Amino acid sequence: VRVPSPPSAASSMPRPLALVTGPTAGIGRVYAERLARRGHDLLLVARDAARLDALARELTAAHGVSATARPCDLADPAAVEALAAELTAGADGRARVDLLVNNAGFGTLGTVASADPAGQARMVRLHCETPLRLAQAVLPGMLARGAGAIVNVASIAGFVTGPGNAPYSGTKAFLVLWSQGLASEVGRRGVRVQALCPGFTRTEFHDRMGLGWERIPRPLWMTADAVVDASLAALDRGGPVVVVPGLGYRALTAVVRHLPLRAFAWAIGRTPRGLTGDRR
Repeated sequence: VRVPSPPSAASSMPRPLALVTGPTAGIGRVYAERLARRGHDLLLVARDAARLDALARELTAAHGVSATARPCDLADPAAVEALAAELTAGADGRARVDLLVNNAGFGTLGTVASADPAGQARMVRLHCETPLRLAQAVLPGMLARGAGAIVNVASIAGFVTGPGNAPYSGTKAFLVLWSQGLASEVGRRGVRVQALCPGFTRTEFHDRMGLGWERIPRPLWMTADAVVDASLAALDRGGPVVVVPGLGYRALTAVVRHLPLRAFAWAIGRTPRGLTGDRR
C-alpha cells in the first residue's frame, strides 16, 4: 500500500486522512509536514493546544489540506477513550483514518528503583497502551476498505537496554514485537504496519529530559527529516515491518544485539543515566 501522493484538482476522491500523535516538534512535525505535502488531511493530536493550532493553520495555508488540531493528553486513559470514541462516531462506527502515526512519547532518567513511579507508569501508558487503543479504533475501517497503514515510532533502544533505561527500552521492545505480530494479522488484508526504530535524532527530546547531546558522538546523530523520509520510503515500497533508518544504525543494531551491555554502553558513549536514542 503506497502512501498516496496529492490528488489532482479534478479528482473527486476525498483526500486520505492521517492521524499523527505528538506532531508539534521533531519527528512528529516532519511526518505532519511530509504528509500534508503528499495531500493528506491531518488530525493532529497532542497536549499543547497552542502549538497544535499554529501547526494546523500553517499546514492548511501551505498545502491546501484540512488540518485539525485535537488537544489530548495521550497518557490519560479517559482522554484516549474519548478520542477513540470520536474516531468511530461516524454512521458506520468505523474511523476513516487511512494512516495512523503513533509518535508521541518521552523518556525518563533513572533506574527502576530510583525514578519517579508515576512518571514511569505514564510513559508505559503513552508508549504501549495508547498506540494499541488508537490502532483498535482505526483498524476496523482500514480492514473494511482493504487499505491503510499504521506506523509505530519505536527506537533502537527496543533492541538492547542497560542501567537507567529499562522501562523505556521495554516499551520500545513492545512496539517492535507488537508491530510484527499486528502485521501478521492484517498484512494480507491490505493494511501495512511499520515499527520505525530511529537512533539519536536531533529534536527537543533530549533537552526535555535534561540529557546532554555533547557526550554522544557526532556521527551517531540523524535529522528528523532523514528519519521520516526513510519511514515513508519503506511504506511506499511495501515494507519491511521493522525500519531502522541509516546504514550505520542498521549495522550497529545488528552488532549490539549480541554485545554484552557494558560493551554496548561503551560503544555509543552513553552515561549510566540511560540511553534514549530516538526522538520527537
